[in-house]
Amino acid sequence: MNEDVFPRKDDLDPFSSEDGDGGLRAVMSCGHAVSPESLTLWCRSQLDQGIYKFRCPAVGEGTKLCNKQWSYKEVRRLAVLSMSEMRHFEVTMARLAAADFCDIQRCPQCNTYVERKDLSSLCVQCTICTADHKTTYHFCWQCGRKWNGWGPRSDRCNNDGCANKDLQLLQTCPSISLPDVKGVPSCPSVRACPTCGMKVEHNQQHCKNIHCPRCQVPFYFLCLKLKRECNQTSSPYEICLGGLAPRQTSIPVWDRK
Repeated sequence: MNEDVFPRKDDLDPFSSEDGDGGLRAVMSCGHAVSPESLTLWCRSQLDQGIYKFRCPAVGEGTKLCNKQWSYKEVRRLAVLSMSEMRHFEVTMARLAAADFCDIQRCPQCNTYVERKDLSSLCVQCTICTADHKTTYHFCWQCGRKWNGWGPRSDRCNNDGCANKDLQLLQTCPSISLPDVKGVPSCPSVRACPTCGMKVEHNQQHCKNIHCPRCQVPFYFLCLKLKRECNQTSSPYEICLGGLAPRQTSIPVWDRK
């Protein structure tokens, strides 16, 4: 028997038993045991959500999640991945990791990834297309089509339908209640993280705190202030001292420096 595999309960499956299905469990570096199938499903679901750092979702002491990070090396060794799935995992992880450190997007004409140097402009030049066609080629970072109109601009280009879909969502998303937080009749169901701008939703359970899955910075869903700032003047289960922040009219740009 592999030294990493034992007949234990699957810590990711609350309905599993140590010997009920006769399956073997892989013991991860955090100490929790998982079946190769549940490990694969969990990591694949994380990738689908744009999360490439795999953290253990098993419940540790009390109701606290383990949240310890697994290396891709151990995931690849213990999960059930075909060669094509390994390739998909590695390509997707590389793309997501690159996006963490620079603003990148595919050029609509040549499909190569382009980095946006000027975060205040939506008009971006593709150096590959420019070199290949011997003429400057610009595309719109927002609508993903060839640039139309004068540049640079930060709001939109002149293509029909060019609009910031994320900003529209923040302004039109339905309202929700937070039953466990006192003094909150309703608030927008979607917010942009004040640190990196990633869209996040509240599950309407427990306190007003949100832990951003991209930048890992905790903030309060109601006032949009960082937890370490607002926590000094209000309780996690009460309305913030500054009240409810209005719907966002701009999306923060992540300064990765």
